[in-house]
Amino acid sequence: MTRLFGTNGIREVVGGALTAPFVTRVAAAIASVVPPRRPIAVGWDGRTSSVAFSRIVSATLALGGHRVVELGLLPTPAIQYSVPRVGAELGVIVTASHNPPEFNGVKCIAADGLEATREFEEAIEAAVERGTVSSVPYDRVGEITPDHLGAARYLDGILALVDRARIAARKLTVVLDCANGASAVTSPTLLRRLGCRVVTINGQVDGTFPGHFPEPTEANIADLKRTVTAVGADLGIAHDGDADRAVFVDSTGRYVAGEEMLTLLAKDAVERHQGGIVVTSVSSSQSVEDAVRPFGGTVTYTRVGSPAISREMQLRHAVFGGEDNGGLIFPAFQVARDGAMSAAATLDLIAREGRPLPELLREIPHYAVVKERIACPVAVRDGVLARVAEALRAGAERVVTIDGLKVYRDGGWVLVRPSGTEPLLRVVAEAKEPAAARSLAERTVASVRDAIAAAGG
Repeated sequence: MTRLFGTNGIREVVGGALTAPFVTRVAAAIASVVPPRRPIAVGWDGRTSSVAFSRIVSATLALGGHRVVELGLLPTPAIQYSVPRVGAELGVIVTASHNPPEFNGVKCIAADGLEATREFEEAIEAAVERGTVSSVPYDRVGEITPDHLGAARYLDGILALVDRARIAARKLTVVLDCANGASAVTSPTLLRRLGCRVVTINGQVDGTFPGHFPEPTEANIADLKRTVTAVGADLGIAHDGDADRAVFVDSTGRYVAGEEMLTLLAKDAVERHQGGIVVTSVSSSQSVEDAVRPFGGTVTYTRVGSPAISREMQLRHAVFGGEDNGGLIFPAFQVARDGAMSAAATLDLIAREGRPLPELLREIPHYAVVKERIACPVAVRDGVLARVAEALRAGAERVVTIDGLKVYRDGGWVLVRPSGTEPLLRVVAEAKEPAAARSLAERTVASVRDAIAAAGG
């Protein structure tokens, strides 16, 4: 059976693998897997093809006998928040998150608002493989009903969890980079309702992403960094294309690495709960453990990807979770990574502590992290990983195989794992000293390149 769903849904190039017939087959498979006549919520991001593909999804589901609730253009976490609140059996989101403009995709959300399980995705894949067609007689065709309350419902939920008056009293200036993505319909309003002075850049939804590519890397948000210092802002916030992530720039214009915000907010959650479990991926920094341990916190590691983290958080009743890519999860709100909730929680922390972000960040442990990506054809990937594993295991202090291979050695660790969304191998190395982290990364990258060459990749 061909695997269609990656770490976070189906993502393919529009006009390449992602075509109208393909999306129709996927939607028909979904219609056949969900019990008859159940409501299904459909939402989409701001990509050029999202409305068109969403119409295909909604029509196919309705013709399969399901009631469709169209939530419209919203951030992914806003759609996840609405799924249980409109009583849907399932949510279907047309989005490719942070991928480049030529991509789009399909993501499924369970009735509780969490990403669908791998078992559910496999059932869809099997139905696609069989060519299952789900259609009903004319008198059983489902209705398609719009729901226009998603944005307000979502923002009201976030605002209920933070101290609006305390944040407003600080009179903070925030520069917000919406990346021409779905956050443009929610995050500017959220920040203004929190009493902030808001300067927006790339604040219009545009699926060609003219401002910069929709992944909020440091290189991509150079304009945000410049604007923060130019207007004397207290904080800069950047979202990815579907706003399930947020990255930050401090008042000095410094890009705050994702592992720093993960550590800071994990520490805050555990301290306020007087203990608790934090769930994060195997790629996350040792700084998280170091920061939460003094407050009675423990860390549980999972595979990379928000679906694995969310399900583990739900199972363990965790107080916080997320990854070092800006995807942070606040379970008091919802067990889904959420860029707008991350922004509100950070502002709430700054207001509660009465100190700027640079000062708060100085109090957490810091490690040097090096991240590399190496193109690797999927056909040779398993063989390459096996060859690299053999080389890395020699002399290792500890080996972890939750996702790829994580090897502890030389006072640090290095992780090699396949990307779940692109034909890449990712290498992450961490140590206390930058030179040690760089050395670990360079030796591992060389080993990976040698293995790819030997495999004929």
